[in-house]
Amino acid sequence: MPFADVAALAVPAHAVVAPVAATPWKTITVRPGDTLWHLAIANHTSVRAIAQKNRLALGGALIHPGQKLLVPGKASPATAQPRSTAGSGTRTATAVRPSSRDAVHVVRAGDTVSDIAVKYRVSLTKLLAANRLRSSALIFVGQRIVVPGAVSASAPATPAPKAAAPKGYSVSAKTAKAVAASKARLAAAKVPTRTETSAIIRATAARHGVDPKLALAIGWLESGWHQRAVSYTNAVGVMQIMPTSQTWASELAGRSLDRFDTRDNITSGVLIIRSLQASADSREQAIAGYYQGLYSVRQKGLYEDTKQYVASVMAIYDRL
Repeated sequence: MPFADVAALAVPAHAVVAPVAATPWKTITVRPGDTLWHLAIANHTSVRAIAQKNRLALGGALIHPGQKLLVPGKASPATAQPRSTAGSGTRTATAVRPSSRDAVHVVRAGDTVSDIAVKYRVSLTKLLAANRLRSSALIFVGQRIVVPGAVSASAPATPAPKAAAPKGYSVSAKTAKAVAASKARLAAAKVPTRTETSAIIRATAARHGVDPKLALAIGWLESGWHQRAVSYTNAVGVMQIMPTSQTWASELAGRSLDRFDTRDNITSGVLIIRSLQASADSREQAIAGYYQGLYSVRQKGLYEDTKQYVASVMAIYDRL
């Protein structure tokens, strides 16, 4: 979200790579909630192998329910393809199954593997091993992380999947009411699919002279290309536009923009990116400005979470 304090540090699920299995290929049908990362884990292969075998665009970022894909081997019952949790909007991986002594942490906006280890008082090495993750692995919002031997942790094992206010941050009753109203409004609205949304982002960025990959990367990190995404600060839609950002974008556009409309929301984000790039000293500073605010970046430097935000955007960019 432009100029907010917290944004998801997650990247597309296709950023994680698993060992490739040397087995015959079979056809599967993508189900709601599936990502290429989940399919790679479930079928003991790598994201790259599936993407290459199926000649997928954007490294497999744009798979959709009903799509037929070739995957190697036969998934065991313990690693069946994941399904989305009804009504939660999260993606659930079942490749790693917790024991009765383990807790399960659902990744939220701002989480890192190191933070989760500290939160549950377990070693980072054990946490990585329990989830078959490398130290360089990137996690995403909604991912389920098994925390070994952490049932007694004071934090809840399965926090709300939606981005919530960080610890110590209070949300006013007025803001909470506005968030509820935004969610209700978007729940009743017709929104495009993720594939359609990505196409809109690409076309809008190209029309306004912005690198489509940069707009796609920021949009993915902000919302996963979901127009119904609403943050605890009432940032709305694909590009997580705040009311003040909508006003600014409307001035840039020369017309009134509606952040609850998918195309206007994307246009707002793209125009803000274009304006930031025109004023910033570098692409990285412009990205930081989208998250922290360019004035703040220049006056105070990059906050630690802003540095993570920029790194995450660039990681996504490199994989598109």
